[in-house]
Amino acid sequence: MTAPLDHAAPRREATVRRDAEALQVRVRRGSAFQAYAVARRANQTVLDVVTEIQREQDPTLAYRFACRVGMCGSCGMTVNGRPRWTCRTRVAAVAEEGVLTLEPLRNLPVVKDLAVDMEPFFEKWRRAHGYFEPGEAPPEDFAAVLPDSGPRREADAGIECINCGVCYAACDVVSWNPDYLGPAALNRAWTLVNDVRDQGQAARLDAVAGDAGCHSCHSHMSCTEHCPKALAPTFAIAGLKRATGKAALRRLWRKP
Repeated sequence: MTAPLDHAAPRREATVRRDAEALQVRVRRGSAFQAYAVARRANQTVLDVVTEIQREQDPTLAYRFACRVGMCGSCGMTVNGRPRWTCRTRVAAVAEEGVLTLEPLRNLPVVKDLAVDMEPFFEKWRRAHGYFEPGEAPPEDFAAVLPDSGPRREADAGIECINCGVCYAACDVVSWNPDYLGPAALNRAWTLVNDVRDQGQAARLDAVAGDAGCHSCHSHMSCTEHCPKALAPTFAIAGLKRATGKAALRRLWRKP
């Protein structure tokens, strides 16, 4: 009778040890949260956790990812209240107490679980004229743009945006005013305003100067604070405010 008791004790201790090391994960699914337990591992990312849940515990869990290395931006979620790329977010950095709460990105319609519909986000790019306009008769050869020119330096940082939507989810103005174009679309417009080859500047400045445009920004800096690529959409928006103001003054001076 003694031997079985001696063997049972280590098994109970091992079970307690595993439970203590388990990561408690709460995932928003519709209007409620669903709880999961996932083993903690070295160098574990939040995307690793979601993938393990989907593959080993609940195949109905919906989420989105592609590259897993911070290039596509499609794995964005709200992690413990903050919008992030989950592929580049270490569990150890955001869940020190062993609790992880995952929700879809704010300010976008939810398709299912952690996957959101990005169509409104990209529609605002279109509204902000966030596309290159070559004009009716573009030159046949490539235009030379000096890398040290003022406009090129102004556009340098903004062109690194990969459209992940994290800044859009972090923006309080979008939450208050769903028509607001948002930091990503305005950042894109600013890069094109500084593109000396573009022929659509007048229409673009008109598009971003409206009630839902750059002047609605309250400069809370949430987009700049949360950008995974350390870009500064707030400063791009400030540039648009200056540019649209100058355009308005030019129109006034031209009046007879």
